[in-house]
Amino acid sequence: MTDYLCIREIHKDFSGLKVLTGVDFTVSEKQRQAVIGPNGAGKTTLFNIISGRFKASSGSILFKGQDLSAKPAHVRNRLGLARSFQITNVFQELTVFENIRSGVRSRNGLRYNFFRKPDNNRRINERTEAIAEEVGLKGVMHVPASALSYGQQRALEIGITLSTEPELILLDEPTAGMTREETAQAISMIDRVTAGRTLIIIEHDMDVVFSLADTISVLHYGRILASDVPEKIRNDQRVKDAYLGEE
Repeated sequence: MTDYLCIREIHKDFSGLKVLTGVDFTVSEKQRQAVIGPNGAGKTTLFNIISGRFKASSGSILFKGQDLSAKPAHVRNRLGLARSFQITNVFQELTVFENIRSGVRSRNGLRYNFFRKPDNNRRINERTEAIAEEVGLKGVMHVPASALSYGQQRALEIGITLSTEPELILLDEPTAGMTREETAQAISMIDRVTAGRTLIIIEHDMDVVFSLADTISVLHYGRILASDVPEKIRNDQRVKDAYLGEE
């Protein structure tokens, strides 16, 4: 495997508060990478920098050999990078179908047209239905997002993420707040929809991490403490002392 995403010496401070202090790791194409660490370690800040929501104070991000450091979020998305958020981020008043279709239309360069109803584009509709089925929501496609269960809303957010046909997916705590049954369903769904794609996942539930990740990076006090295959991370005394021992 070759390096697909390269994070090089990323620093981030907010008005003097240092959150990231030299994060450095690489992700290979089609690799599944988990980023774990205690609350306040800087995990979501790192995701915000990779996705373009925040700008790093210093350092660089290379994706498929292209420097993303100065590129805005929408450009990164067009290059094949998409993310979900820690807090559910869907259009509550729209149906499942409409939520996913908005992303499919955007990916295909289609804007709203007063003279042409979006319902009439067969190719867009078929792709939307296929994504709804992928994330297990085909049976509730015409239900408003506000009427979905919490687990279904998280699945919908992943569906919206998939709608832009990403090559690299960033998932920020996708199972947070779920029941054991919902978590098991989410693991199965994430495993299925990220097959053949590159995945970076932030997650506190270690069952989720060890079920999905090929490699785990441990973020501690703004730096990568260790990065290795799951079994070595599980047995790393530094990681146990800094994080796993807390669980």
